[in-house]
Amino acid sequence: MKIEKRDWLFIALIVVVVGTFIAISGKEKTTPVPNNPIHNPVYQEAYKNAPGPDASIFAKAFFKPAKKDAEQLCEPCHQQYGVKLPPNHPPKHRCLFCHKLVK
Repeated sequence: MKIEKRDWLFIALIVVVVGTFIAISGKEKTTPVPNNPIHNPVYQEAYKNAPGPDASIFAKAFFKPAKKDAEQLCEPCHQQYGVKLPPNHPPKHRCLFCHKLVK
């Protein structure tokens, strides 16, 4: 089988697309939610319906933490302790959209 000019153009296009994805991807820059006693209520709220250790692999694989319930705790606590957010910070009510919970 002979590789023609249009085949090489298609291969080049695939290489450019993959190269672009690799170039724009990188290490996550947002800080994770610390797993400490202060943030423990957030973790408890997020994982309140987590499957137990005897649950099926299927239940564990498709479990999603209750992020919206846990986000309710972020803003009041940050205001209480005077934790300032950066000036270009996105809306405060969607904290766990960017900040990930540490397993």
